[in-house]
Amino acid sequence: MKKKINLRLLGIAFIAMVITMACMTGIYYQVFVRQVHQDLKTDANILKSTVTFSRDDMTGLSVDIESLRITWIDENGTVLFDSIADEESMENHLDRPEISAALKKGEGKSIRNSDTMNMNTFYYALRLEDGTVLRLATEARSPFNLIISILPTMLVVLVVVVVLCIILADILTRQLIRPIETIADHLEEIREEEVDKELVPFLNTIRAQHENILLAAKSRQDFTANVSHELKTPLTAISGYAELIENHMVGPEQETHFAQEIQKNSTRLLSLINDIINLSELDGEEAVSYEILDLYELAKGSMEALSVNAQKNGVHLHFSGKPVTLRCNRNMMCELLDNLCQNGIRYNHPGGDVWVEVSTNEKGAYLMVKDNGIGIPKEHQERIFERFYRVDKSRSRETGGTGLGLAIVKHIVALHDGTISLQSEDGQGTTIHVQF
Repeated sequence: MKKKINLRLLGIAFIAMVITMACMTGIYYQVFVRQVHQDLKTDANILKSTVTFSRDDMTGLSVDIESLRITWIDENGTVLFDSIADEESMENHLDRPEISAALKKGEGKSIRNSDTMNMNTFYYALRLEDGTVLRLATEARSPFNLIISILPTMLVVLVVVVVLCIILADILTRQLIRPIETIADHLEEIREEEVDKELVPFLNTIRAQHENILLAAKSRQDFTANVSHELKTPLTAISGYAELIENHMVGPEQETHFAQEIQKNSTRLLSLINDIINLSELDGEEAVSYEILDLYELAKGSMEALSVNAQKNGVHLHFSGKPVTLRCNRNMMCELLDNLCQNGIRYNHPGGDVWVEVSTNEKGAYLMVKDNGIGIPKEHQERIFERFYRVDKSRSRETGGTGLGLAIVKHIVALHDGTISLQSEDGQGTTIHVQF
């Protein structure tokens, strides 16, 4: 990570330096061009005011100005005088841009490049009072020639800056990485005030993720231990009863009782395995298929299916509500209804009641399952939706409870973007509200 940060900082610095040097060179050259033309203009005005331009006597034009070429052209483009070349051999200058501009506007300027010499010639033309044009020219380095001339200096500066950037990038990287390494090494002990305020959200996120990972690991460990224990109990009972029957260690009158116990524990074992499979499927990442269903009809079907079990336990079922459409998974919703109604029947008194209501409110579809059974003590209500958590373990095993029903219900509600709440009093019954 440090190497990547160093390389990226160095790359950014290098690109910035190259762009800066290119821009500065361009700006410098533009300033230089303006200055050269300004100097030529100044010299031209001085010549205009100090030299007499006469076609009859041109000896007065033989002034010697260092590095300047002086040319005098008439209004037709004919060269009347040139300080360097023979004017009689020179071609007509009317098409030259600086001459054309001077004749029209009073002054003109241009730059022409010599590829062979890598030099630029700067021209400035000034129209005189008699209509003729005075032109001054000087040579200067082209941009490419200028860059070549200062390239060694630029390279030296570039190397020095790159070395400084390497050193500074390393220092900056260490300053950036050190707090993160400190957090990684002392995640549990470090306090928020001991790190930069910019890293506090990062620290809190890492801590939350770390706690979630530990919690998930502990949850998996507890789940594995609970599954092993819950599976072991009925299997031990089945194995023990079967061994007694096999070895004829019980009388004929007890064999029927032991066979019933074997069947009871087998049924409990199958229920436990089914619930574990359901939880495994709910925990999986497979896509859940949803469809528009009538929650009222689903609840009504569950009540009818559980009516025999309710009669067997001496519990009366009451169903009310109205048709309510809901986007849900049919199997999951039936599982939720069965679990809630089964709990109302299982943890009730003979002659007790279970009420199921399906309706709507301002938030959406609404389900209520209420019983007047044994209830749940206050100290157990916060954990009642945990896997394998039971308020009364002995009664749960007697009635066939696996301790996974409400955990499955909570998971199904979450998958349907719903909320579940519980109200209960010890000995007075339980009411569960599910809001979709």
